[in-house]
Amino acid sequence: MTDTMKNRWAYAALGLGVIIVSSSSIMTRYAQAAGVSSLSIAAIRLILAAIVLTPFALAQKSAEIRALPKRDLVLAIAAGGLLAAHFATWISSLAYTSVASSTALVTTNPIWIAVASVVIFQERMRKGLIAAIGFALCGSVLIFLAEGGSGSGSAQPDPQLGNTLALIGSIAVSGYLLIGRSLRRRLSLLAYVWIVYAGAALALLVVALIAQEPLWGFSATAWAFLIAIALGPQLMGHTVFNWALKRVSATLIALAILGEPIGSAIFALILFDEGFSSLQICGFVLLLTGIYLGARSEQGSSAKVESGAAQESANA
Repeated sequence: MTDTMKNRWAYAALGLGVIIVSSSSIMTRYAQAAGVSSLSIAAIRLILAAIVLTPFALAQKSAEIRALPKRDLVLAIAAGGLLAAHFATWISSLAYTSVASSTALVTTNPIWIAVASVVIFQERMRKGLIAAIGFALCGSVLIFLAEGGSGSGSAQPDPQLGNTLALIGSIAVSGYLLIGRSLRRRLSLLAYVWIVYAGAALALLVVALIAQEPLWGFSATAWAFLIAIALGPQLMGHTVFNWALKRVSATLIALAILGEPIGSAIFALILFDEGFSSLQICGFVLLLTGIYLGARSEQGSSAKVESGAAQESANA
């Protein structure tokens, strides 16, 4: 196969990946409408993903997992806890604010990671990062100030609460990726993802049981959406981005991932009739510009998040 054909397949795969990941918030909304609580969705999503990965991880990586040092195991469990917090807060945000606002704010993790590279790893503040923070902050403020956008798909519309939960989810997944930066240098992708998913699933299971949230007894429609979320966005969506990384630049991948909030917003407009105010549109443009500049700045950093771990993030 020629390089041109390989690139065409990579571009097609990127488009497919964006569509799959963009469907996550939409299917989550449908699951909520089918009577599944946000915490239950988060728990079941990770439980199903961990179950699917378990036979592959144990068959191929059991020796690596058994030989894992105690310190790395603790870090992996901590990463799982942060991933659990990400899904619990972000999925909850979809019950209170618009899909567009939620997905735009939760994808600000490149900004938080780039800032952490300066604050934690004491790297030089790049001009691109300064611009990224400025754009992202201005965009976030406009989204928070926007009155509209809760939409008919939101059962208990409270945009301020929903937007705050989405930002907390973004910060949580940034911590997950920062831990992954260290662990992925020593662990294979499958071993790392399985431990983290299993840890996140266990954490959410415990919280769901304490909160007395049901994890079974749902309708067939609800289970269809729950399974689709686990198999689609959770396991397939970002795997496509990982595959494409060997064929196109990481910058192009970062740009493609920005298609998630755009794709989600389009789906929500069509399916939930979620329109946008002019203030929201301005906020989205500024925020997405900031995210892209932040991703560019973080990719140029010597403390770059290892590509495989980054693409396994969650946001989707």
